[in-house]
Amino acid sequence: MIFIDSNVPMYLVGSDHPNKLTSRRVLERFALDREMLVTDAEVFQEILHRYTFINRREAITPTFEILFAIVDEVFPITREIIIKSKDLLTSVAALSARDAVHASVMKHFDITRIFTFDRDFENLAGIKIES
Repeated sequence: MIFIDSNVPMYLVGSDHPNKLTSRRVLERFALDREMLVTDAEVFQEILHRYTFINRREAITPTFEILFAIVDEVFPITREIIIKSKDLLTSVAALSARDAVHASVMKHFDITRIFTFDRDFENLAGIKIES
């Protein structure tokens, strides 16, 4: 099972960028390997926030559609996960609040692999960044 971060579908929808091609290639490999791909509700919030902030609201729908098409499951953000996120943030300095939520979801559902371009996950034991 591999967690998909928000930057992956945003690169797929966005303009030309080296990570756009990388995203396609890695996702194609996952499909060939029949990997189960998952994400969480926070990833959708990140997409909403980012595209609203940069005034690209027209990109929200295609990015959601791509993400829904590639993932097998979207995990909820529960009270237990939020508490785990708080605890993680108080113990790992080099971690954003969003990444703490994702890491807590991953820990809660025993997910050890993530496809992301965010290197902050390198600071977390037990999580492997796929590329």
